Amino acid sequence: MDSTGTLWLPPGHSTFASDVDFLFYVIAYLSLAFFVIVTVGSLYLAFRYRNKGKRELTSGIAHNVPLEVTWTLIPTILVFVIFVWGFKDYLKMHVSPKNAIEVKVSGQKWFWSFEYPGGVTEVNTLTVPVGKPVSLLMSSQDVIHSFFVPAFRTKMDVLPNRYTRLWFEATAEGEYDIYCTEYCGKGHSEMLGKVLVLKEQDYNNWLSEAAAASSSLSLEEYGEQLYRTKACITCHSVDGTANQGPTWKGIFGKTEKLADGSNVTIDENYIRESILNPMAKITAGYQPIMPTFQGILNDRDIDALIAYIKTLE
Repeated sequence: MDSTGTLWLPPGHSTFASDVDFLFYVIAYLSLAFFVIVTVGSLYLAFRYRNKGKRELTSGIAHNVPLEVTWTLIPTILVFVIFVWGFKDYLKMHVSPKNAIEVKVSGQKWFWSFEYPGGVTEVNTLTVPVGKPVSLLMSSQDVIHSFFVPAFRTKMDVLPNRYTRLWFEATAEGEYDIYCTEYCGKGHSEMLGKVLVLKEQDYNNWLSEAAAASSSLSLEEYGEQLYRTKACITCHSVDGTANQGPTWKGIFGKTEKLADGSNVTIDENYIRESILNPMAKITAGYQPIMPTFQGILNDRDIDALIAYIKTLE
């Protein structure tokens, strides 16, 4: 384990992680100090003024103004100091630099997809350069999710029908966990990802190679790549194995029974509709859990997936 990690927090690897940690420990130790003062004071007073068997009249003093002002003023000052301190850190964490690399993030049940400058996309892996600010423009395709990278001390809800933003600048190369921290249904605990932090030159090379690879592949090869990178593999097998969704093996041209009792032939139009509007026709025996890929897959992507499915005889 990295030596900078503690019992309470994992190692911090972003430019503002140390600021977040310092404020966290200030609040934690202040809370502990007040807990000890109140608890020890209560125990002392309970022991000091316990019933000793002899009835006595209590003092006529109702209150102590200096004491009351002290125990009101000190916590009030501390609360205002912490508020201003926290607000300054909040602004630092939510106002991204102008030169930040913008990556579009889409959350949906139950995976993350990332779109980079130039149209390169990835699923569940966010690749970024070390020492460069990265701004994430995020939205959800279905329900509320929450994007959380503990090592960067950065977290933001991802909402349907609107955009939210966060940014970070990684300070060390490596792999860091991504979690969804908003319960979003059956596969919530499996909505995991990685931030892969590379040297700037390695990142530029990867981005160029990824863009070139997607444009040089045949339609069928590109569809096979999308099958893996767009998380189709999590629900649909290509070897006939049953999964959360129907297998793709030999499905093209086949007649399937739907949940409403009707039948449908698996052709290009059906596949396209199922990708963009998966709730329109539900295959019998399966739950309606597939998210829409509207806005995530373009026409070429859909054509490539159809071409790939046709090869799976």
